[in-house]
Amino acid sequence: MKIYVLNGPNLNLLGVREPGIYGSESYADLIQRIEAYAEQAGISVKCLQSNHEGALVDFIHEGFYEGIDGIVFNPGAYTHTSIALLDALKATKIPCVEVHISDVDAREEFRKISYIRPACIATISGHGTAGYLEAIDLLLKKEENAK
Repeated sequence: MKIYVLNGPNLNLLGVREPGIYGSESYADLIQRIEAYAEQAGISVKCLQSNHEGALVDFIHEGFYEGIDGIVFNPGAYTHTSIALLDALKATKIPCVEVHISDVDAREEFRKISYIRPACIATISGHGTAGYLEAIDLLLKKEENAK
């Protein structure tokens, strides 16, 4: 199984950006944790981050052409603004789990709106960085159930 873990704008600043909301774990620590978890699960994972919407769309397209089995996606602020990301997910039909470190439903009103959610099989919100691992588990279960 091959999975992309995509992160949107400002997630490269984990550990620095508002630690009271996003925690003190750095982005490098998060990636190391995800890669170790994937290795233990026997799956291939590629972690990508961009502060640019078009690059995230390109990552989704790349995954489609590489035949990946799923996406774990924290689109950051693009969650609430990007029809382009929704369209890329819908067009490629790659199973995607939306992830948010904070509980977006308990924050500002605008954060409760997700443009990408209709193209996702699940949303994990407010579980900290452990939500990424939960999303991987969901994709693994989906793959197992498909067999």
